[in-house]
Amino acid sequence: MPPRAQAMVLAAGRGERMRPLTDHQPKPMLAVQGQPLLEWHLQALARGGVRAVLINTGWLGEHIPARWGQQAAGLALHYSMEVQDFGHALETAGGIARALPQLDEVFWLLAGDVFVPDFVFSPEAVQRFAASSAMAHVWLVPNPEHHPHGDFGLSPEGLALNLPPEHAEPCYTYSTIGLYKRAFFAPPLCDIALGNPHGVAAPLGPLLRRGMDAGCVSAELYQGHWTDVGTPQRLAALNAGHISI
Repeated sequence: MPPRAQAMVLAAGRGERMRPLTDHQPKPMLAVQGQPLLEWHLQALARGGVRAVLINTGWLGEHIPARWGQQAAGLALHYSMEVQDFGHALETAGGIARALPQLDEVFWLLAGDVFVPDFVFSPEAVQRFAASSAMAHVWLVPNPEHHPHGDFGLSPEGLALNLPPEHAEPCYTYSTIGLYKRAFFAPPLCDIALGNPHGVAAPLGPLLRRGMDAGCVSAELYQGHWTDVGTPQRLAALNAGHISI
């Protein structure tokens, strides 16, 4: 039987572009189609057989455990309270490094502010990735209007590519969904100490690019519904049904 995986949901961002909606609640708590963004993720993770979820929090982070507690959708919930521990959020790579001692050798990673209701967190995908030589496996999506140039390329062999600025190859947007091995967040790729005891803030993008240059990041294209809920206008369009789900 494929392994029952663990997941980390990134939920620490301030959500500046979503203000004033995020002045009084974290962005993953904004409602889409009648329930919080984070609830959509928890339900999908539970359907995929995930057993436990770690959520990192930053801005107004105490609201998240107050809403979901220690268990939801059949999942055991754990928290990494970055503002409580350091007085500030640690960005993506910094937050993952902080939470790493609580994570399994292989884990799902996803951002709490995307809407991807049909994505399947497949146990078989976990099994394939765990058996592969890749250190990370990311899902890419066709470029949305607000991000026309994308982030990464995709080789015919299924490797994510850190393309140079001037390139003619197709480029896609990182969906914020991926599978990772703990070793990806250790030397030589990552120099943040295990558990990030000093509260180093660092983004994930440069680390992913280093991994791509080393040939250890695989990828695939996801063409189901995906929305980066990054502005009030996109949220309103989702809730008005102008973006179909």
